[in-house]
Amino acid sequence: MGYQIDLKKMNAILADLSKTYTIYAPKRFVGDGTFAHIDTIRYGEISDLAEIEFAEKSNYSFKEVLLPISETLFYFTENEMKEADARAKGAIVFLRSCDLHALKRLDTIYLENGAVDSYYKRLRDNTKFILMGCTQSFENCFCVSMGSNQTDDYDAYLKVDGETVLLNSRWEALDDALAGATAKDVVPDFVTENDTVVELPEAVPQALFDAPFWEDYGNRCIACGRCNFVCPTCTCFTMQDLFYTDNGKAGERRRVWASCHVDGYTDMAGGHAFRNDKGQRMRFKVMHKVNDYKRRFGTHMCIGCGRCDDVCPEYISFSNCINKLSALVKEDN
Repeated sequence: MGYQIDLKKMNAILADLSKTYTIYAPKRFVGDGTFAHIDTIRYGEISDLAEIEFAEKSNYSFKEVLLPISETLFYFTENEMKEADARAKGAIVFLRSCDLHALKRLDTIYLENGAVDSYYKRLRDNTKFILMGCTQSFENCFCVSMGSNQTDDYDAYLKVDGETVLLNSRWEALDDALAGATAKDVVPDFVTENDTVVELPEAVPQALFDAPFWEDYGNRCIACGRCNFVCPTCTCFTMQDLFYTDNGKAGERRRVWASCHVDGYTDMAGGHAFRNDKGQRMRFKVMHKVNDYKRRFGTHMCIGCGRCDDVCPEYISFSNCINKLSALVKEDN
């Protein structure tokens, strides 16, 4: 259903929802960037719609709401183990169309790829997603090429227009809260073109896995892992056991974000490591995003948000890499 409501009244509804939900949205953190004069737009708790950054792309994605950077799975002693409690509140997340497509990738990986991940599921089941429209494309976005520029899979759509809020709700609790609001047809804003256009390879022949093409990235990449950490569909993690100093037999096990680009990720017992070369790591990531995942699940893993291009300190462009790879595939054919 579509609604039109006064901004103050909508903030009052959010305040009421915050009793049972923690509300997350992209917000501006002044001076929190690489230098003191640079701001960062990342996800944080909000209590007022004025805190949400609607006009710019967030530097980081929503995924840490469902996949905390460091998440305690269970506590242990020498005699017993106790699973960590889930969050007391549910979550409401404001996000754009591309990130809603990323959510589908996370669901596939954690809920449909073998055994269900119970830690992800208990957070996912108690989270509502509110779509933020895009009136224009942002720098480095190529969501249109990836087919993630539009979606109808949301619990609500919200747009602030001055002192008025327009909503499209598919959430019963929100419909109840909006009783008495003015009925209005509300259609989400979606972009239909990007400045950056990507041509996706249909299938990458095995010969290109060892092509000299990847060596360029081995010379440029510094293995910082920033591209993985800002990506909404990167899900790699490592396990860490923390032993308490007052009792060396008690502690906790944590799931912590990891990166296929960072040194040590593929280290094995005996000192052996896969993909020591940074070009091989780039190949692994690219093939996973636009080749392997689609062969298994039917959609590309990349959703074209362009955050990896935004954040790379060496100005490595993932979109350019895909286009170069597509050109090589055509030559090979």
